[in-house]
Amino acid sequence: MKVAVVGATGLVGSAMLRILEERNFPLTELIPVASERSVGQKVLYKGKEYSVVSADTAISMKPALALFSAGGSTSLELAPKFAAVGCRVVDNSSAWRMDKDKKLVVPEVNGHVLTKDDYIIANPNCSTIQMVMVLQPIHLKYGIKRVVVSTYQSVSGTGKKAVKELMDQRAGSTENIVYPHRIDLNCLPHIDVFQENGYTKEEMKMSLETCKIMGDDQIKVTATTVRVPVVGGHSESVNIEMHNDFQESDIRELLSNQSGVVVVDNPSMNGYPMPLDAEGKDEVFVGRIRRDFSQPNTLNCWIVADNLRKGAATNAVQIAKYLHNQGWI
Repeated sequence: MKVAVVGATGLVGSAMLRILEERNFPLTELIPVASERSVGQKVLYKGKEYSVVSADTAISMKPALALFSAGGSTSLELAPKFAAVGCRVVDNSSAWRMDKDKKLVVPEVNGHVLTKDDYIIANPNCSTIQMVMVLQPIHLKYGIKRVVVSTYQSVSGTGKKAVKELMDQRAGSTENIVYPHRIDLNCLPHIDVFQENGYTKEEMKMSLETCKIMGDDQIKVTATTVRVPVVGGHSESVNIEMHNDFQESDIRELLSNQSGVVVVDNPSMNGYPMPLDAEGKDEVFVGRIRRDFSQPNTLNCWIVADNLRKGAATNAVQIAKYLHNQGWI
C-alpha cells in the first residue's frame, strides 16, 4: 500500500508520520509530499530517510491513500487529482468540511457514515473534534439543545512560525509577524478572519461542523475562540444545555465509557485536564464536570486535547485505519 503525506514537512504532517509509525500502519511505500521548494528534503520514517517529492510525482505513483495537511487552496487543487487516480484522500484543511457531498468524520462519533464511494474525506477542525468527542454520548442520552464554548488554543495550531514567534518574544523579540499583536504574556480573541456577523471563521467552524458531525442541525453552538501563549494543546470551557435533566454521576460514567475520552475530575486534589498533560497523547481529557446552577438541565465542563494529534493527525490516521479495516484501501 502506497501512502502519500501531503505537507509532510509541516507540524501536522510530521505528526502524521509519527502516528503512522506508532500505530504500525500497513503501508508498503511512503511518499512524502511538500511544496516545490521542499522537494529533495529528507524526512525520517521508521529509521529510514525518504526524499520529499512534488505533488505531480506523487500522483503519478498512484498511492492508495493520501493524508493532506497543506492548506485549503492546495487541497482544493490537488485532492481531486489524487482521487482521480483511485487514491483515498483524508484532508485536514477546511476546504471540504462543509461540502454537502463530502463526509466530515470523527471515527468514534460518526465513522459509520463512510462508504466505499468516499474518495475525499474531511478531517474536522481541531477544536471541534475534541468537543464532539465529549458531546456525543451526552447527546445520545439526554439530547443537547445548546452549547456555549470558549476555547484556549495553542500557537502550534497556527504552525511552526507561530511557535517560533512565541519563543522569540519570550526571549525578548518585539516583532509580530504571524499574529497581529504580541502573543507572549497575552491572549488574542481572534482566530482566523472575522466574518460579517462579528464571529471569526474558526468560531463558525465549531458551530457548523458540530451539527454536521453529530447529524443534528437543531443543536445550537456559539463559540469564542482565543489564542493563548501555550505551545501545544487546546483547552475549552464548554456549557451544555440539554433537553432533559441529568445526574452528574451518570455524565461521568457516560464519558468514562466513551472510547478515546479520559475523565480527569478530582478538583479537591487539583485534578483536572491541562494542556501540558495532554501533549503527546491521543485521548481527549475532560474534567471540571459540574451542574450549571444558573439554569436547568445545563452542565459545565473543561475539555483538553493535543491539537496536533487527536485534533488533526491522529484523527486522520484513524479514518485511514477505518478505510483499511473495511477493505477499501
